[in-house]
Amino acid sequence: MQPVITAFDWVPDFARGQVRDLRVRWALEEVGQSYRVRYLAQGEQKAPPHRARQPFGQVPTYEEGELVLFESGAIVLHLADSRDGLLPDDRVGRARATEWAFAALNTVEPPIMDQAIATLFEADQPWSKPRLSAVEARIAERLGEVAARLGDREWYDGDFSAGDLLMVAVLRILRDHALLAAQPTLAAYVARGEARPAFRRALADQLAGFTGSPPPGFAEWIARRAARVEQLA
Repeated sequence: MQPVITAFDWVPDFARGQVRDLRVRWALEEVGQSYRVRYLAQGEQKAPPHRARQPFGQVPTYEEGELVLFESGAIVLHLADSRDGLLPDDRVGRARATEWAFAALNTVEPPIMDQAIATLFEADQPWSKPRLSAVEARIAERLGEVAARLGDREWYDGDFSAGDLLMVAVLRILRDHALLAAQPTLAAYVARGEARPAFRRALADQLAGFTGSPPPGFAEWIARRAARVEQLA
């Protein structure tokens, strides 16, 4: 039985290649598991049928027989645990790879998302610009720590693992930002992850799925937001 994941049929340009179903698609490609996609138009993720799968009205979800999962990290770790290719065979190695998966999601990603909130989602709010320097200082500190631990290794603990998949997925949120460019070790690490054939297939599949249209009023919302940001500049 092919697993089914959910994804959006449209997102703004800045979100393409970043929506978290990409992480699940990548894991599925790495383990050689074919899958189907249930596409949602913007707004459908908040409707009762999808909330029955995902209580917070987000994507992705994962369905395989009677198993229904949400949260991309949980789905990636399920795939890694149930199929070969994303976790070492030995107990200690699996624990270390899982450790890096949690580090990516719990320690590295939160300040990066704070930066995204300040510069994208709440850029038109008066509190965003004043707090941005503190947010970026926290990111810089985290990236320095992550780079120091990676050192001259190709991956964090031996072969490429679910921990690396999630860490690369998190770091590439900053792929065009000076914060990542300031850490050549991490920029090269992200480039290695993006060069993997499984990642390239997953990214191509996600981008090909954006065949829908923006929700009503989106253009007007963008125009109002841009005007508000200009007023605050």
